[in-house]
Amino acid sequence: MFLHRCRSRWSVTGALSGLLLILSIPSAPQSSAESIPERGSAYMGMGVLAHDGADATPSVSRATQTEGVDVASYQGDVAWSTLWGNGVRWAYAKATEGTYYTNPSFASQYAGSYDVGMIRGAYHFATPDTTNGATQADYFVDHGGGWSKDGRTLPGVLDIEWNPYGDACYGKSNSGMVTWVRDFLNRYKDRTGRNAVIYTATSWWSECTGDYSGFGATNPLWIARYASTAGTLPSGWSTYTMWQYTSSGETVGDLDRFNGSLDKLKGFATG
Repeated sequence: MFLHRCRSRWSVTGALSGLLLILSIPSAPQSSAESIPERGSAYMGMGVLAHDGADATPSVSRATQTEGVDVASYQGDVAWSTLWGNGVRWAYAKATEGTYYTNPSFASQYAGSYDVGMIRGAYHFATPDTTNGATQADYFVDHGGGWSKDGRTLPGVLDIEWNPYGDACYGKSNSGMVTWVRDFLNRYKDRTGRNAVIYTATSWWSECTGDYSGFGATNPLWIARYASTAGTLPSGWSTYTMWQYTSSGETVGDLDRFNGSLDKLKGFATG
């Protein structure tokens, strides 16, 4: 079925050592492979370790990319100042899931990252088996997922990946999943004026959308792959905008890269 997040100790050298040393935490017991998590507990990358492999250090130079993190409710109070001191310049916090859950730590995480100087945004964990895409986009925007042209707010993210509560593709056919995603993206664009970012893993996208290529021209890609490179991308995208390259510790969040300089990141936030 589904494995909960693996907690790892890091042993690293080089430019990332300062950041990764703060991620060394004691191992926590994994849940049973047969267990189903509580609704609302899903987070970005929950299925990546279970399906796509273990953590790694990127081979791409940090000098050409901008370090980021993503967090959810289980991180609680995040050490934003420590992350800032280790070079993290952007962050995403989980805002919503389906139409039944809002992250109780979202407001503090969203404001906390902003207060130390980060550019920040919100993400929505999709559950296509509960309500339609447009309805979930409305819920997301109404509960923290909006966007403003202030140069410090990133466009919202649709986190679409393995279903932690059941069937990997949420019981949908490839065409049904594409329709669901399109409805979410169209409503988000109508509500905010921005194209939402799509967060996914190549293997899930291939299995559950039939490797649909129609969103690459409009929606930025946040690829999830825990390896030294981002690997093969889903059809329609020739490059990624963001890359989640590892899971990490309980108090910090997953580690990510924006594919460009800090100035480019600011331009992306501005729209």
